[in-house]
Formats: sequence, C-alpha cells, structure tokens
Amino acid sequence: MHCVMCCAQGLSESPDLEFEYSDTDKWAAELSELYSYTEGPEFALNRKCFEEEFRPHVSDKKWTELDAAQHRAHAMRLLDSLEVIAREKRLKVARAILYMAQGTFAECSSEAEVQHWMRYNIFLLLDVGTFSALVELLNMEIDNSAACSSAVRKPAISLADSTDLRVLLNIMYLMVETIHQDDPADKPEWKIIRETFRAELGSPLFNNEPISVMLFGMVTKFCSGHAPHFPMKKVLLLLWKSILFTLGGFEQLQSIKVRKRDELGLPPLPEDSIRVIRSMRAASPPASASDLIEHSLPPPLFTFVSLPSLSGNCRRRLQSDSVLALIKQDNLDAFNEKDPYKADDSREDEDDNDDNDNSIEAETFPLERDEVMPPPIPHPPSERVSFPKGLPWAPKVREKDIENFLESSRSKFIGYTLGSDTDTVVGLPRPIHESIKTLKQVAHVRVGPELEHCWVFIYYCSSYFSIALLKILLAAAPTSKAKTDSINILADVLPEEMPTTVLQSMKLGVDVNRHKEIIVKAISAILLLLLKHFKLNHIYQFEYMAQHLVFANCIPLILKFFNQNIMSYITAKNSISVLDFPYCVVHELPELTAESLEAGDNNQFCWRNLFSCINLLRILNKLTKWKHSRTMMLVVFKSAPILKRALKVKQAMMQLYVLKLLKVQTKYLGRQWRKSNMKTMSAIYQKVRHRLNDDWAYGNDLDARPWDFQAEECALRANIERFNSRRYDKTHSNPDFLPVDNCLQSVLGQRVDLPEDFQMNYDLWLEREVFSKPISWEELLQ
Repeated sequence: MHCVMCCAQGLSESPDLEFEYSDTDKWAAELSELYSYTEGPEFALNRKCFEEEFRPHVSDKKWTELDAAQHRAHAMRLLDSLEVIAREKRLKVARAILYMAQGTFAECSSEAEVQHWMRYNIFLLLDVGTFSALVELLNMEIDNSAACSSAVRKPAISLADSTDLRVLLNIMYLMVETIHQDDPADKPEWKIIRETFRAELGSPLFNNEPISVMLFGMVTKFCSGHAPHFPMKKVLLLLWKSILFTLGGFEQLQSIKVRKRDELGLPPLPEDSIRVIRSMRAASPPASASDLIEHSLPPPLFTFVSLPSLSGNCRRRLQSDSVLALIKQDNLDAFNEKDPYKADDSREDEDDNDDNDNSIEAETFPLERDEVMPPPIPHPPSERVSFPKGLPWAPKVREKDIENFLESSRSKFIGYTLGSDTDTVVGLPRPIHESIKTLKQVAHVRVGPELEHCWVFIYYCSSYFSIALLKILLAAAPTSKAKTDSINILADVLPEEMPTTVLQSMKLGVDVNRHKEIIVKAISAILLLLLKHFKLNHIYQFEYMAQHLVFANCIPLILKFFNQNIMSYITAKNSISVLDFPYCVVHELPELTAESLEAGDNNQFCWRNLFSCINLLRILNKLTKWKHSRTMMLVVFKSAPILKRALKVKQAMMQLYVLKLLKVQTKYLGRQWRKSNMKTMSAIYQKVRHRLNDDWAYGNDLDARPWDFQAEECALRANIERFNSRRYDKTHSNPDFLPVDNCLQSVLGQRVDLPEDFQMNYDLWLEREVFSKPISWEELLQ
C-alpha cells in the first residue's frame, strides 16, 4: 500500500532545523556577543593595564602560578585602587579588573583554559566585594551630566564616548553571566556565594533599588535623548541576565508552577510543556496532486477504496468525483497561493491572493474528462505507514467555557439561566450531564496566588519602561527604515574613524547587523521573561504590563518585524567566528578577506535570530490570548499571510506559536480562506492544544461578534487600577479593603465612643444581652 505521507517524505524541500530552545545560547556564544568587533583592539589594552598594576608587586611569576592568598591580596589591591578620584587612574584599574574577568587570557593556551580562569577570577572578585564597587561607579557615570551634555551636542557619537561605561558594564556582565552558569564541579563555598549574589541582585541593596531598576532607568534616559552615548546593547544584555538570574528561567518557571499547584491542592499539570515542545517535529505538508503527477505517482486514494459491487460507469464516475475532490483540496494551496512551507521566499509571494480563490473552479483536470487512471503501482508488503500515536497536548477548558455551555443548555432546555453556577444540572438531559462531567475533568484552573517576592513588585512598578524597550526594538528591527527622529542604537559599535577600504566597510556592516540582532534577542527575552513571571505571580500584574505593550503598538510592531524574508533573517551569517571572544585572544588570527566575510560560518541557522523570532511570537500569543479585541487587531492588520510565511521555517516550536496565532483568528477569516488553507488547518489540528467547545475551525462561535477595542480595554484598565489601589496605594486606601483586626486584646483595648442613649439604657442592655443569656465559658475559652 502507498500513502501520501510516504510521498511527502521524499518530496520534503528542506530538513528540520536542529534547534533546541533554551533560556540562553551556549556560554561561549553569550560571552562573545557582549563585544562588538570594533572593540577588538581593547583586549590588548586591558592586558597592558593589568600588567602595569600586577608587575610591581609580583615581578617573576605569572598570575596562573600564584596561590590563592596571593590572588586574593592582588584583587584587594585593585579594589582599593578603584576608589581613587582621578578618572584616568580609575579607568586603568577598571581595565585591569576587566582583564581578570576575561580570564587572564595571555597566560592561557585554549578557550577552555580561558573559561576556567574566568570562573575562578570572577568568584574571587565577587568575594572581595568588587560588584558593589562597580555599581557605585556605574551610578556615578549615569549621573555624569558633563558626559551627557557633551554627547548631546556631538553630531556623531562613536565608541570613544562610552569608554568608561563600557568597561564597567563589561565586568558586571561577565560576573553575572559566569556566576549564573551552574557547574556541578563548583566548590561548596562558590555555591554559597552564588546564592547570596542572586539574592542581592534581586534586593534593593543598591541605592535602595535592585540593579535591574537602575538599568531600566538607563534605558529610559537613553530613549529620551538625554544620554545618547549609553552603550545600549551592553545595558540590555546585563538587564536580561540580571532578570534571568534573579527571577529564574523557563524551567524554573515550570517548577514554580508545579510547586504552587501542589500547595494550592490543584491537580498536577497534564504534561510538561517544555518537554512536549522539544519532542515535537516540524510540520511537513502532504504531497499535493501536482507533486504526485510530477513524480509519476498515482493519487493514493485507490489504495484504500475498492468498489467491486458497482457497475463500470458508476465506478468510474465515483472514482472521478472522489479523486477530483481530493485533488481540489490538495491543490488549493498549490494553485491559489504560494505554499507557506516552500523554502524559497521571493518577494513576489508576499502578497497572498487569499481573496481570489474562485479561479480554482475553472481548472480542468484529467479526471473531469473521464480519462482512465493508470493502475496502482504494487509495493512490497513490508512498507508500512507510521501514524502518530496521539495528539501531543491534553485538551483543556476554562471555567468560562463550562459556564457558557451550561448557560446555552439551560436556555435551550429549561428557559432560564443561573449565572456562574456550574453545579446545578436539574432539568437537563442525561447527555448534558455527561458533557459537564467530561468538561470538568479537563478544566484548567489558573494559578494566581498571593504575592511572594518583594522584588517582583519592584519589577512590576517598572512596567512602563516597556515603552522604551519597544522604541529600541523598532530601531533594531531589520524592516525599519532609517529616520531622522529615530534613536541611534549604534553608539557602541561605530569607530571613531570610519572605514576607508572595502574590507573594513564589509566588516563594519557585519558588526552593525550583528549588533542589531543581539539587541532584538535581549529585548525579546526581557519582555517574555517579565510577562511569564508576572502571569505566574498575579494575573493583574501580567495584564498591567501587557496593556502597556498593547497601547505602545507592540502588536503591529511584531507583525512588522515578521513582514520580511524571515527565512533569510534566520539563516543570516552576520558573524565572524575568528573575531569572537575567547577564540580571538588565544589563536593567531588569519587574514580576513572579502570572500571569507561574505561566506560567513557553516551553521545551518543563526541561533540568536531563531530564538528572537520564537520569543516575539510567544509575546504576541500572550498579548492576544483570550482577548477578543486584540485578536481582531490581528485580523485588521492582515497578519494571516505574514504568519503563514513564517511557517516556511521548519522548526517545530516556531511553527507551533505561528499556528496558535492563526488558530485564534481562523473563525474571522472567512470560509473561503479556510477552504483555501486546508494544509494550515490540518497542521493546527495536529500541533495545537484542543479546547473542548472551541469551534475554532468554523464561524459560528459566540465570540464571532462585533468588537469594541476601546470598551474592552477600558474595562480591563478599570480592573487593573482597582487592583493597584487595593494592593499598593497606601495614601488613598479604601476603608472597605483594609484588613480586619481579629485580635481580642487589641479590639477590647480600643476606645469606643458610645452614644448618649446607650449610656442611659446600659443596665437594660446588660440584663437583656448578657445576664439573661446562658454562656458556655468552657467552649468560649476553647
């Protein structure tokens, strides 16, 4: 027997991208992305500054030859020297500390050795108190009005304008990123230092605020134009890693969710979403009839259908009609619009002609002319079709879905409703009872417990900084056009002297593109992390930040980002591996040529760009999920063709979130669109979680109604403000929401002014309310 699935395997255009989604890339990659290629000459300068500070004290030995006591003594000397008044001297000492944080690479012979000494030196620097001193110096540089006013007046800002800031941020980033990496071989004292540092990063120990709030302040100051010299890529990377270290990544989120459900007595999660997604494979569309004809394969319908009892004319007619229906269904994508799974992405197929679908009816196929089909090709019996064992996700329903189902059933069979009562089923037929039982078995109760960590609230207060992040994201997006009023995000990548040769120009072009990609990566990770933690901590914290993003046009911004040749973006080769740290400091650098720069690396895809795309899709899902008005924004902005083009990337996780976004708007795109995109509909059914009672594939859902964006968002905003005033507004507290004092001693100790008539009738009140009523003192005392 033969099947379409077997044919599809031979007709697949490109292999799956072997990408494993995680909180971060490999440690070496995260280290290399801190530095721009323009900063390359500063590695030798850092080494020189260290040697000038180190040699007068230890003249005959290398750093790697000293013992722990000598290492600690020199680290303390550098820390003391960091507190001098002279800026030039302070910068030299900071560069010497940076060289230590970079692993004293001149004494190492391999990248692994550099990373070993990085880890040793950084734990040493943290133990002697270097990080707190760096935070104080960073705060001084942020408030340096002379540097800010000088940068504002400059017509062109370069790398030299942010030297002090870059050195400090480099050390701090290397410390956070290195200590964040959990190594089982770490010493016990290192593990204690690590947990202490994590607590300090999330606590208001630095200027009565966490380090992340200080970095958010740098972002807003940069976006306001008051500090255009701030090295924004380094600020964003440090901000991202600080949040990741203190709040925890996606696996920590999953474990927190499991723990909270157990504490609240809720049923365990039906599956681990991270593991399910990692086990999924990218969708490969079935082979269309045109592909079968092109490869001289018969349509597979006849291998499953035998018609022995019909006459010849009837059998031929039924075969024609059945196979015609199959070919029409399979050929809708091939004839009406560009296949979203094709690997090539020419700009001609960006305009999907979803509205011109009637042309398929005019196509004349061989079967419509009663032509005889060739006999099926025999295949050996050993060939078997492997079908999936089941759908990857357990179905879910919300409490609201159960309420809607009961309301419609009561209205139909009884004629009245009971509001939010989901237990009373009197008068309903037995099948409705069974349906309610099934729905309650898969009902999902969202975790929204009491606030736990005080530092989460501090991040929550910083939600309005998200507007500044979106401004930078817009400037870094590859689809953005250069405008005079846009912010300059290249201040920490452009050299003082612009390139004069073709090779230098190509190198700078790669550096600039890489710089933008890293900024997009950091911003997408920051926004997603905050949204997920807020949602787990309290739903109105999440809604507060999400509404800020929606009002700042985050939805059209993400759609604009994806309105490009997304396959080219994911396979971009904007990197020069021989210039990446730490490779560049332990190997002899080959001579760069225009051909080597143009060829790039040999990787199948760019990890950071695929990571950014998945993060942005997840953010878009979180902003629109269960929000009717925002889902309609996706429809109004014509997101369907943009999202379908993203399905060309054969990576399971990215396809899953694209299909989720298509699923929520399917019912609003019209019957003709659904008919023309059956391959996409099939992929949604196979990959996306099913919600019982969700008629996503049809247009008869209760939510298919006119929408009022302003009314829905205003109602949500009112609920958020009510939550804020109840929880956090201590100046105008509503007395109805104040906690009740249930302590007997404090209540009896309060002075109460009694009215005059009560005092006159006090004896009567005692007789009626106290003496004449029996009191069981034993029970009262118990």
